[in-house]
Amino acid sequence: MYLCKCITYYKLAPKNMRSATQFIFIKENQFKKDLEKKRLIGMKDISREGKHGFLREAWTFMVQHNLETKVFVIERLRRAEIQGTTVHKKIKIGDIEYRVGYYIVGHIRKAKGRWMWGQFCPLIPQRDFDKLIKKARKEKTII
Repeated sequence: MYLCKCITYYKLAPKNMRSATQFIFIKENQFKKDLEKKRLIGMKDISREGKHGFLREAWTFMVQHNLETKVFVIERLRRAEIQGTTVHKKIKIGDIEYRVGYYIVGHIRKAKGRWMWGQFCPLIPQRDFDKLIKKARKEKTII
């Protein structure tokens, strides 16, 4: 039933909605500017008493093969800043971590017809998983 709604929604999507290719182009440029300006990505520590700042060093985008309104991303993040109290004491500046996520076109309220960050753990079709990892290695996102 959910899949049926997605397909129906996609057919009814606004004509001015950006395609996945256009969206990726925009995000690539945004990420490049962020890297040039050394703009950090802030994340709260699990304790909520500290913060981590990461520099996005590399990224790989890929559209899901059977859903043109879903784009996966793998990001290589380098920890550049630690503020306050953190739960895990072995982490340090310079550590590299990978974030796997996705963007999807929203379906309800203000998000309807707009690309947005997926708020849940990504579900990746078997056919796309290996392809995404290989692409990220080829682009040197995964080192």
